[in-house]
Amino acid sequence: MDGIADMGGTRGWGTVPAPQDDEPVFREPWQGRAFALALLTMRQVSGQNLDAFRHALERLDRAAYLDEGYYGRWLNGAELMLTDSAILAPGAVQARARNLNGEQVDEPPVPEPNKPDYAPTAPGSLRDLDTPPAFAVGERVRAKDISPAGHTKLPGYVRGHTGVVEIVQPAAVLPDTNAHFHGENPQHVYTVSFDSGELWGPEAEPFALTIEMYESYLEKAE
Repeated sequence: MDGIADMGGTRGWGTVPAPQDDEPVFREPWQGRAFALALLTMRQVSGQNLDAFRHALERLDRAAYLDEGYYGRWLNGAELMLTDSAILAPGAVQARARNLNGEQVDEPPVPEPNKPDYAPTAPGSLRDLDTPPAFAVGERVRAKDISPAGHTKLPGYVRGHTGVVEIVQPAAVLPDTNAHFHGENPQHVYTVSFDSGELWGPEAEPFALTIEMYESYLEKAE
């Protein structure tokens, strides 16, 4: 899906500030707690996985994704996963916050858990494949011009554009299916180089952009 998370190549966001050498890992104590809660939620509590967490992030609205900062985004994504797995009822966190502020609000009942029946086939995301890669180093390929309904790691700004395979990477679990618990569907992964002029036109500053792309995202270029 083309959610708020697919921001690459869009304009109007300003510059990215360079990190400072003495910058703390967490600027405020709540950010560390939010980070820990999100990690615990991914597998132990919600029964989901990293790709499902990324899908939760891309389903957030603009305010939940941007206005509350990076760790606010993680906290909102964790809440959405807990709601998806019916660990939390929709609106439960907001009701609890209002009660803590002295209001008298009925909290929604805890639903019956609906945790996915999910277990990875091996640690990590790398997998072995018997089939050879469909593309070779130096081959020109085109990113498919598609807009999947569910989760995908195919960036919107490369769709329909042509690049060159630079490296054939080890095969890995496909996020598009793994996020929805439809199987790991491991595929070969390729480092593809795109010219900036191909992506953003002749007025773009000249440089090469490399992206790791799954085999199903690519097709042979004419």
